[in-house]
Amino acid sequence: MANHKSAEKRARQTIKRTERNRFYRTRLKNITKGVVVAVEAKDLSKAEEALKLANKSFHSFVSKGFLKKQTASRRVSRLAKLVNSLKNA
Repeated sequence: MANHKSAEKRARQTIKRTERNRFYRTRLKNITKGVVVAVEAKDLSKAEEALKLANKSFHSFVSKGFLKKQTASRRVSRLAKLVNSLKNA
């Protein structure tokens, strides 16, 4: 265990950050899965709605510092590609 005040504080901060990151990571996976499931079910309206939520959420994660801007853009782009494949089919 930590022996100095500063080390104790760092340990507390690490616990908080780990919890916060776990929340965002889980949320990210669930949002992505929502789009993928809607596409697999061939439900265009549900897929578009899920994609809209994904776009908004991913970019809000960027502003919170959880994701980098390019990572969010890449993930949203891939999901959009999936939804568009459903439109074209």
